Amino acid sequence: MKNLISQRANLIDASGIRKVFALAENLKDPVNFSIGQPDFDVPDELKNKAIAAIKAGANKYSQTAGDSELVGKIAGRMKTEFGWDEPAVIVTSGVSGGLQLLFMAVINPGDEVIIPDPYFVIYKHMVNMLGGKCVFVNSYSNFELPVEGIKRAINDRTKMIIVNSPCNPTGVVYSAESLKELADIAAKKNAIILSDEIYEKFCYEQGGCCPSIAKYSEYVVLLRGFGKSYAMTGWRIGYAATSGKLKAVIDTMAKIQQYTFVCAPTPFQKAAIAAMDYDVSELVASYRRKRDLLCERLKSKFEFVLPGGAFYLFVKAPGGSGTEFVEKAIDNNVLVIPGKVFSEKDTHFRVSYATSDEKIEQGAEILLGLL
Repeated sequence: MKNLISQRANLIDASGIRKVFALAENLKDPVNFSIGQPDFDVPDELKNKAIAAIKAGANKYSQTAGDSELVGKIAGRMKTEFGWDEPAVIVTSGVSGGLQLLFMAVINPGDEVIIPDPYFVIYKHMVNMLGGKCVFVNSYSNFELPVEGIKRAINDRTKMIIVNSPCNPTGVVYSAESLKELADIAAKKNAIILSDEIYEKFCYEQGGCCPSIAKYSEYVVLLRGFGKSYAMTGWRIGYAATSGKLKAVIDTMAKIQQYTFVCAPTPFQKAAIAAMDYDVSELVASYRRKRDLLCERLKSKFEFVLPGGAFYLFVKAPGGSGTEFVEKAIDNNVLVIPGKVFSEKDTHFRVSYATSDEKIEQGAEILLGLL
């Protein structure tokens, strides 16, 4: 029989995060530092909006680009925030769905995509599936935006530069100065910038406002979502937006969405309209406190960069091997993710502190005891 599996599918592996997360099913009351989703639930006000939408019959397809009221509200926010005259918007099935549509819309075989390392897992695998070439630029050990490295890596084959701030897995928030410098570099080579801002609400420094490269360039495709900020991870609602200069990219994403996702879930789009005006500052403040709790507990024996956002800590593995340390941690009922899942290196491990204070204390104690 012929090989049943496509060559492109064989270019990717099952998610290392999901592999570790699945282990929780077999462990007794583990400390689960593995999965990246809030430990709070969707606020009741937003649940009630979704329930009301379902009861009112908003259960059919929306327009491919999204519910018109939601699209209009996002476009208005983009115009206010970035000064784009004619923002183009598409509502997607989560930011992951937006990433897939964007990569399919712009990447040809042989196109180069610059990715700061460490990086979110989807980038590498989606680029590889589409025949693109990942060009990794080292950001170790401070994990700041590696502007000089990107400047050396960019060339006429560069189609896209990926920016993820606050960053998963490091939690680092890029400075406005470095983002502006990168925007200038990209403009000289006509490279698109993908700005993945799924964690934009989770910013603990700089007055709680994360700088966006979209303020410095109209050649940015911005991806944001509702899953992390409002605990709607299972609702699959995100969006992509850009200036009128890249409207053709959003139009192409919508064309592809017709034949893939069709549309984002309609009743949850209705709830997202209300979410855009919902204040999550108290929830974000609780995560800053969780960050401080974890860092205070681990700083005596572990090396890490204080994360300015998201809800992750990227920790240098004692002994040098992230994989070996993670195996030891799992044997002691603590689930963490090896850094090589997010990197071309295997020197760190990722901790998600999106859990209870009790579990943070318990998990930190176990990790300290492994040294």
